[in-house]
Amino acid sequence: MTSGSQTYSDPRTAFVNRTPFFYGWAVVVAAGSTVFVRNAAATLTIAVFVFPMSEDLGWSRTLIVGAAAAAGVASMFVSPLAGWVLQRYGARALMSSSVLLLGAVILSLRWTTSPITFYLLFGIGRLMFSAPLQIGASTTAAQWFVRLRGRSSSMLGVTHSLGMGLFPLFAQLFMNANRGDWRMAWFWMGISVWVIALPVTLLVVVNKPEDVGLAPDGDEQTPRNGQDLPTPTAAEQEEQWTLREAMRTPAMWTLAVVGGLVFFIHTGVNIHQAAFLRDQGISATVAASALTVMAGGTAVGSIIWGNLLDRFPVKAVYSATAAWLGGTALLFLLVDSAGTAFAAAALFGIGLGGLLVVPPVAIAHYFGRNSLGAIRGATEPFVSGGQAIGAVGAGVIFDATDSYSGTFPVFTATAVLAVVLLLVIRRPKKKPAARCAAAARK
Repeated sequence: MTSGSQTYSDPRTAFVNRTPFFYGWAVVVAAGSTVFVRNAAATLTIAVFVFPMSEDLGWSRTLIVGAAAAAGVASMFVSPLAGWVLQRYGARALMSSSVLLLGAVILSLRWTTSPITFYLLFGIGRLMFSAPLQIGASTTAAQWFVRLRGRSSSMLGVTHSLGMGLFPLFAQLFMNANRGDWRMAWFWMGISVWVIALPVTLLVVVNKPEDVGLAPDGDEQTPRNGQDLPTPTAAEQEEQWTLREAMRTPAMWTLAVVGGLVFFIHTGVNIHQAAFLRDQGISATVAASALTVMAGGTAVGSIIWGNLLDRFPVKAVYSATAAWLGGTALLFLLVDSAGTAFAAAALFGIGLGGLLVVPPVAIAHYFGRNSLGAIRGATEPFVSGGQAIGAVGAGVIFDATDSYSGTFPVFTATAVLAVVLLLVIRRPKKKPAARCAAAARK
């Protein structure tokens, strides 16, 4: 197929251009399948296996959950590599290979017999969760959408939330179906990863709309005011930055630090929430149910924040997300019943929905699509670091004070700092000479 003098070599071009809707939505659904299955390596999923594995293998619970913490630290070093692969080979190659590897290591846990093999296998799965699948899916949405970037990214947040709620259930159902055999549960979990995400990722995902002769958002150039000059689309108006150029701007490093701060809050609350609720006299069943309620709030929040991004400035929405997290974190101090536990979890979950949508869109908004994978790879270690510090930091405060009460004001203060940084950040502008050089390279 040709458009003007340009030839599009992707064999799916003819099919893509015959779909009755903009093909970008199909790509987002396919990318969403990868963030859905990444929850096979989520902390909520491994929580289902802690008791049976501990009983059967004689391992301590700390040893089992330590695999997730160790992989979190390792992901700080893997993120730049994932960004390079994404920039060099595209999101389709990164996501499909990550799904293939994730399914392989998860099903291989069936045969684990030692802590070393468990840490290696689950650690690799957790690395796929933390870096390649997260960066790949969100970058894909940002490549296909500019004007509707918030709305498309919210779909990824919803599918992630569904996976967060359903994969622990899958694990328990597989275990029940195999008479409590946790080994077979891991096996079927790995198979599920492949069945749900691998075919659709390989067959549907196209790295960017230009590869098949389309434009982001499905926009078409039209004459402006009856003149011969075309009206620039949202994608054409977006300024493009290379990784090297972005690294020279305060904006990139400010966004990276803010990402670490908000995910410090995210993980600090998430990983200790159930234990905190138990300390407040909440039953184990209600504490576990609160996590499900929070997952539902995350899905709702993804839709809310995604739509806000398409209507208001990105900086304002990001600031509101951070403020929401800081404010709702304090609500946990008021928990004294099942009702207040569910309310706090739901409201905090809405804020978490924003974290699935807003930070990736902010990076794309400030630096464009062309080098988005590499830039995301450079900023993502701050997120991983924030998550690791949040998990450990909340535990340190509890060990020192025998209470989680001191952690929530810390989270609120962190949110205030994030808001301040977002308010002072300025969208970088290229100098005219740099714009001319960038245009010449196209």
